[in-house]
Order: sequence, then C-alpha cells, then structure tokens
Amino acid sequence: MFNRSIFPARGRRLVAGALAVTASLVVAGCSSGSGDGESAPGAVAKGNFPAKVATKFGEVTVEKQPKRVVALGWGDAETALALGVEPVGASDWLAFGGDGVGPWAKGKYQKSPTKIGTMEPAYEKIAALQPDLILDTKSSGDQKRYDTLSKIAPTVGVPKGGDQYLTDWQDQTEMVADALGLHDKGQQLIARTKAKFAAAAKAHPEFKGRTVTSGSRTSEGYGAYVQGSGRLDFLQRLGFKNNPWVDKQGGSSFFVNVSHENVNKLDADLVVMEPIGVAASDISGDPLFKKLPAVHAGHDVVFDTDSALAKAFATDSVLSVNYALDKVVPEFAKAMK
Repeated sequence: MFNRSIFPARGRRLVAGALAVTASLVVAGCSSGSGDGESAPGAVAKGNFPAKVATKFGEVTVEKQPKRVVALGWGDAETALALGVEPVGASDWLAFGGDGVGPWAKGKYQKSPTKIGTMEPAYEKIAALQPDLILDTKSSGDQKRYDTLSKIAPTVGVPKGGDQYLTDWQDQTEMVADALGLHDKGQQLIARTKAKFAAAAKAHPEFKGRTVTSGSRTSEGYGAYVQGSGRLDFLQRLGFKNNPWVDKQGGSSFFVNVSHENVNKLDADLVVMEPIGVAASDISGDPLFKKLPAVHAGHDVVFDTDSALAKAFATDSVLSVNYALDKVVPEFAKAMK
C-alpha cells in the first residue's frame, strides 16, 4: 500500500500540470440513499425546493428537484453519491478509470460511465446530457468557465475563497447537499465525519501539537502543502501543526515549490510525502530526503505511486476522508512511534 523509509534509530487541492488527469463522463439516474450514503436502487432523492446556495459568483437558486446532475468539480461526484444522488455526468480528476471515483465510492453507480474533461471540460458533451444542475464546487473558480457552464444549466461554482481547488470537504458537502435540497442529510454526513475525526484525534494524543510536513515530489522536484489544502486540513484535524517554515512560504496557492537547496526545510516531527508522476523510490531513495532527521528516525510515510491511500488523501471528499481515517491514520501512528 505504501513505502515507509526504513533507517536505523528514530521513526481548504492540485498542482497545475503535476497530476496526470484523465476525464470521464458518468451516465446514470438519480437515486436516493440510506443515512450512511448507500444508494437505494431505483429510488430518487427527494429534496426541499427551491434551494439556494451561496457561491463566489453570487447566490444560485435551484427551483426544483434536479433529475440530471453533472458533477465536474474535484470530488463533486463522490459527494453527490454520498448523498444518494447519481450524477449523469462527472469528471475523473485522479484517473481512477471505471466510474471515475475512488474505491470508497465503488458500486454506487448503477450504470457504466462515459468520458468528459476535467480542467477543460467538453462543454458540448455536457450540454448534450441536458443537465438541470451542474456542480463545480471544487475547481479553478475561473469566471469564463463558470459563465459557460451557467449558460447550460444552473451551476454551483466555488465558494468565496475557494479558487484553485481550495474548497474543503465540509464546504463541498454542504454546498452539494443544499443544491440537491438535502441540507439535513448533508449536515448529518458532516457531523458524523467530524465526530470520526475527533475520535481519531482522541485515540492518538501523540499527534497533538506535533509538526508535520505534507509534501510531494514530481518530475520537477519537491513541494509542500500550506493552509487551505485538503491534505493539511486532514492532518490539522488530527492535532498536527503545519511545518512553520512551509507556512511562511505560502501565498495565494495551497502548494509551494521547494528548491533543491531547501529540501532540509521539509523536516518536521512527521513527514508525509506523495510521489506524483514519479516512483516512490525517487523520494525514499533520495540522499537529500534520507538526511532529514525525521526520515533518519523513521518518522515518515511515503505513499506508493497511485495507491488508494495517496488518492484518498488527495481527493478530500466526504467519502474519501472517512476512508483515509480508517486506512491512513494507523500508518501515521506507526511512523510516530
């Protein structure tokens, strides 16, 4: 599942061009689910309408029950599925293939998907689906993109401050739920997920107040995530504090590049790294990475390339964070021992 570098002694989203992204269009009908987000075959989610959602672009009103939802934003399709609604179109941001969602959402579609774009969606294909609602809550926040989509159907874009994929799982769940007229169900999902975070933090008091670096390596070098990124939000909810040096480098983006000369600045009580377009061994076997005191002590986690754990950590949807709490937190605990 992942590689941990082994040495003696101690142990509110996307870098442009860094991730290999593919596209997929998911065709299915709308369906409702049980309280835990499981779909009930053949049923239709019943919401309260008209529904209103505040976005960066102004308030969006959904007049009646959407029956043909297109989910374009990063994690929007999974969020709709968690609420019991199957989009008729969706984008596969992390190249999952199949239905375009992670294993935590496997089996929630009743029909096989077709293809559509991500950063540059095929607007003609979207229009051909005749959607009555478009979800784009976690995306670039580009005005032209929004204007084009909103001419096709009512579009729920990013919230204020959500540009460049900074919408976190909680805001995304709330916005998608409200757009679908399922406010109460969305709040239930949020409450359960928050409780799960709190339980994980309580079970691991060793995380509290400890510094963490959440980073990645691409073919262009190292980088680290700052305030506003889903990865860092996940770690902070567990009690960790972001690497102070990394925080100081943050600007308008949720990711900062780290030069060859500053790789040593990635050191923290825990170092979590993801390979993007490179092999995990390019990180764990790098002499510069090995020199970090945390790595020398074994206090690091290096995800395998394209592993489900890395993608769960990166997706930051209400479904993926629950999966990560089950699967990733135990690896952080092992690394902190």
